[in-house]
Amino acid sequence: MKEPVVESSGNVFADLGFEPSEAAILQMRSDLLNDLRSYIASIKLTQVEAARRLGIAQSRVSDLLHGKWEKFSLETLITLEARAGRKVSLELAAYSS
Repeated sequence: MKEPVVESSGNVFADLGFEPSEAAILQMRSDLLNDLRSYIASIKLTQVEAARRLGIAQSRVSDLLHGKWEKFSLETLITLEARAGRKVSLELAAYSS
């Protein structure tokens, strides 16, 4: 039997049933982590170089590069973006539930 196709709300965490407030925070964390990973890859930093630039231990860079978003708070990810010289902005959008 074929599963019905359901259109996404634009937030995978909301689609998975998380409360709207938690889904918003999880999506922001995921987006910031992915942005940092892309940034590190785009300028071809080693983990050691990225650690120096971001002011964190190399093991934390490893966590970041391996997508371990649960190890980073939203505030920490915003701080790391700032240390990388990147600007973080918040886009407000309504998700239907």
